[in-house]
Amino acid sequence: MAAAFPLSTAAPPSPPLVLRRSAAAAYSPSSPFELYRNHRRPAHRVHCAASASAAARRRDACCALRPPAAARGGAAAAQGQVGAAPHGGAGEGSLWMVFLATAVAVCGSFEFGTCVGYSAPAQAGIVNDFGLSNSEYGVFGSVLTIGAMIGALTSGRLADSLGRKTTMGLAAIIGIVGWFTIYFANGATMLYLGRVLLGYCTGVLSYVVPVFISEIAPKDLRGGLASSNQLFICSGCSAAYIIGALLSWRSLVLVGLVPCAFLLVGLLFIPESPRWLANTGRVKEFNASLQKLRGENADISEEAAGIREYIESLRSLPEARVQDLFQRKNLFAVIVGVGLMVFQQLGGINALGFYTSYIFSSAGFSGKLGTTLIGIFQIPLTLFGALLMDRSGRRALLLVSASGTFLGCFLTGLSFYFKAQGVYAQLVPTLALYGISVYYAAYSVGMGPVPWVIMSEIFSIEIKAIAGSLVTLVSWIGSFAISYSFNFLMDWNSAGTFFLFSAASLVTVLFVARLVPETKGKALEEIQESFT
Repeated sequence: MAAAFPLSTAAPPSPPLVLRRSAAAAYSPSSPFELYRNHRRPAHRVHCAASASAAARRRDACCALRPPAAARGGAAAAQGQVGAAPHGGAGEGSLWMVFLATAVAVCGSFEFGTCVGYSAPAQAGIVNDFGLSNSEYGVFGSVLTIGAMIGALTSGRLADSLGRKTTMGLAAIIGIVGWFTIYFANGATMLYLGRVLLGYCTGVLSYVVPVFISEIAPKDLRGGLASSNQLFICSGCSAAYIIGALLSWRSLVLVGLVPCAFLLVGLLFIPESPRWLANTGRVKEFNASLQKLRGENADISEEAAGIREYIESLRSLPEARVQDLFQRKNLFAVIVGVGLMVFQQLGGINALGFYTSYIFSSAGFSGKLGTTLIGIFQIPLTLFGALLMDRSGRRALLLVSASGTFLGCFLTGLSFYFKAQGVYAQLVPTLALYGISVYYAAYSVGMGPVPWVIMSEIFSIEIKAIAGSLVTLVSWIGSFAISYSFNFLMDWNSAGTFFLFSAASLVTVLFVARLVPETKGKALEEIQESFT
């Protein structure tokens, strides 16, 4: 936020551009609309070592080179420039396009959620219709992650070669094929095939959606908009849980088809990522996309120059290879990105996500009622986390969230311990409900959205495809390992399983406290430069 200081009333008249810069310096937002207007501040230069005064001189030089407002459109244009939002804010038009593009992209997140949440309410129907054993249905639940691993391996290259929009469209088409394969399945083989296709779809979307949102969003809105990815993942899961309690498993397929259709149609009306366009050398399309996202009357010169300067600084570097991830300049970002995904999975989220109904039933609580309750309150909690993302910061949310998942898993483990020991039998269902509820509440505000937000921020664009694919792959490998082994762990020791998850959450707190930096309110180029 720019520092506030009073403007001298005795100062001589200044050109419109100077008035705009002075107004921006004196500006201090106190409302959501003012905060939106203030997000027009110029992006930081990538050369972080340059002093603040040097940066100011560069901005002054840039302003001095621009023709006067009168020369660009007469007195009316000059008056419009003086009254404009700081640094060329375009008013509501800018927010409208950024929000529309985000809304379209998170249809992919909703699809992700329905794919993950589908297996819990569909379990009883599929097992009865096809006579599957618990282990065979465990394959159906976990094989999603096999397809997701393949999708994660290809997601970065696809997004870099085809573009963010085309990659999302391709994933949606594969998702539609996967859902129809499950709908028309007449045996376990077709069920598994459809589930693998859905896994590939989610593997691609889990990378490209947060990357696309982070690349189109202004820096002061990026955290909240990027966390909408997790909000809609939770919404998709909740929709599958709640509607699945009312419909048959075949009818529930329709819930997964709807977001794919919305995504395909919506992609026709939004611009491509300007950073991807700049990286591929499409200068005219880059300027048009950035202008469309920031508003027709917005001054994008500073932001566009910052993006171009950063990308040009990468042109001299050789094409990124896998071994480049382990160079000293990239290693810290890789450790943070991979570490957050590992601890996200070790906390047990996919075990609870795939087998929520089974866990409740095992603890003596109604499986359908439990999944419905989780589905209802998970959405507002994730929305609350999204609102806090750019206020409290990423680190604070991670620390609070990991502490909460520790408590939730510990309470759930305690309920299974009491059940095994035959003591406090009346408390077992209540402890299980409270434990799982606390876990989902804590996960929804931090450990769910924040690792994906940070993943989309910390990698420089020349290694983003490889590093992003690696991080996404690690996430899905962890998901497969936890979801596939969960039934075996529960057979071994139900209480011990949840105590292991709670221990992993404690280690997560230490990892975040020692290694994860704060990225709130910084331009992508500034974040990436600081990591190197």
